[in-house]
Amino acid sequence: MTESDGVLVQTKGLTIRYGAVTALDNVELLVRSGELVALVGPTGSGKTSLLNLLAGLETPDGGTVTLLGQKLDSLSEDGKADLRGRAVGMVYQSINLFSGFSVRDNLGLPLRLMVRPPYDANMRTGELLNEFDLTGLADRFPAELSGGQRQLVAIARALAARPPLILADEPTANLDSAASRRITAQLRALADSGRHGVLLATHDLRIASQADRVISLRDGRIAKETVLQPGRTAREVLAELA
Repeated sequence: MTESDGVLVQTKGLTIRYGAVTALDNVELLVRSGELVALVGPTGSGKTSLLNLLAGLETPDGGTVTLLGQKLDSLSEDGKADLRGRAVGMVYQSINLFSGFSVRDNLGLPLRLMVRPPYDANMRTGELLNEFDLTGLADRFPAELSGGQRQLVAIARALAARPPLILADEPTANLDSAASRRITAQLRALADSGRHGVLLATHDLRIASQADRVISLRDGRIAKETVLQPGRTAREVLAELA
C-alpha cells in the first residue's frame, strides 16, 4: 500500500486498552485521498483514541497503523514525529491556538518548529492567509476572533505543511450553526480538491451527512459503515445508521 494508490492511512486489527477498559477492539479502516469520512458514535466509543492512534500519538496494544505506506510500529518516536509533521494535520475541538500570538504567527509557527521545514514559513503563511480569506485578520489575536474564525485559523494552521491526511476531532462542537456550516464546507472542499483525505469525528449527523462515508463506532468497534450518496439529509443518515 502506497500513497500512489490513494490510500493515506489504513489500520488492521487495531486495539488499545486503558487499564481494564478496551477503548478500541480490532478496528479496521482506511482513508483515501479525495474523500471525507465521518466518524460517529457516542462519547466513549473510541473516536478520539482512534484519531490519536492514526497520528502516532498513542501506541496500540494490538494491530497496526500504516501511514503513507509506513507501519508506525516500525518507526522510532522521532521517526513517528517526522512522519506526522509531514503527513498529518490535526484539528481539535478545543482549537488550541496560542493566545499570545497573532493569526499570522499562529499559522507560521508549525513550520518554524519543524526540524526540516518543507516550505518558507513567511511565504507559506501568506498563502494560507489568502487561501482562507484571513488576510484582514492576520494581526489579530485569538481573543479578538469569533469561535468560527478561530477554528478556521486552526484548520489553516493544520495545513501549513500541506499534509495529505487531515484528522479533525469534533471541530464544530462549540460553534453556532453558521460557523459549523462554514467549517464543514471548508473540510469538504479540502477533500474535493483531491489533495487531502479528511477523517472527521462528530456527534452531529448534519455534519456527517456531508461525508462520502460514515463509520459508526460503538463500544470501541465499528458497528456499521455507510457509503452516502450526495444530497443525503441528516434524517436519512440517521435512518441508514440505525
